[in-house]
Amino acid sequence: MTDDATAAAVKAELSTDEFDGHEDAAQFPVSAEELSIIRAELASDFPDDYLYLSDAYILSVASKPYSKDPTVRRPLAYTMEKLAHVMEWRATAGAPDMENMIKLANGSPYATEATENPEKLVKAKALAASLNYASQYWHGLTKDGRPVFWLRTNRKPWYPDVSAEINQLMLQSDAGIRCMPEGITDFVVISDSSSPPPPNPSYMINLLKALVKGYPDRLNVLISAPVSSIIQFVMNLLLPLMPGRLASKVVLLHVDGMREKLEDLLLNGKDDIPTFFGGPADHDKFYPYDSPPNRGEGSLTFDYFGMVERLQASVKAFEESKK
Repeated sequence: MTDDATAAAVKAELSTDEFDGHEDAAQFPVSAEELSIIRAELASDFPDDYLYLSDAYILSVASKPYSKDPTVRRPLAYTMEKLAHVMEWRATAGAPDMENMIKLANGSPYATEATENPEKLVKAKALAASLNYASQYWHGLTKDGRPVFWLRTNRKPWYPDVSAEINQLMLQSDAGIRCMPEGITDFVVISDSSSPPPPNPSYMINLLKALVKGYPDRLNVLISAPVSSIIQFVMNLLLPLMPGRLASKVVLLHVDGMREKLEDLLLNGKDDIPTFFGGPADHDKFYPYDSPPNRGEGSLTFDYFGMVERLQASVKAFEESKK
């Protein structure tokens, strides 16, 4: 298959999985009975994972205008079909098991589960190795309560384990989604794109597929700085493949523009701007790159569980401040 044919196939595959409509479109009411119907269907088909989708997220999907007739709400059957696609993707990709995997990697290699399932242990260790680069993590909130996911491209490996990187995306995304304040359904990504590794098309396309198929309507905006030739190359590769709504959420800035944007965006303004963008917030205190301590008996050095606890504390403080 030619490069053009491959790109066309990827774009066609992604377009069938994108939710239609637009986040900013007017919302239609969804009754409590309709929500219960959707909940019951999900619980029946996905009994081990149905609680992953919050009521707020289900309502945000169900209440949008229908693309074929924007004067009416999406049909309930359409909403249920699209949500089922998300849950089926999660089951196939193994998303619900990712946190158990990192617990396995963090535990003793002589534990029963580790010795009885060596292949799973190998996969778990690869996930831990991907986390240990400390190249992406949750830290803090926006002024309106959205969790912030930070990317540090200078920490990314030059030759990534694509499967492990996608598993990390699922693990991290699910952690942030579970911590969201009441009523919040999407998150913000901020990328320090200085010194990125060479582009890896396999990783980038698999990342895009995971975002569209597994996490539709979860990305509020991705803001990246600085703009380099590598970042421009990546965007030139990915933007034509992205569904239109996703492409519109990518914002490329120079560093000065990023500082201004972060001051307006982050919960505590200037005080939350990290040192790598010229601010006072030292993320490396929590997510060091060089020789961090081991977190358990296994191979995990990234402070995954501390990251989740800090995000939960930030959300609790945010919600209490709104009472």
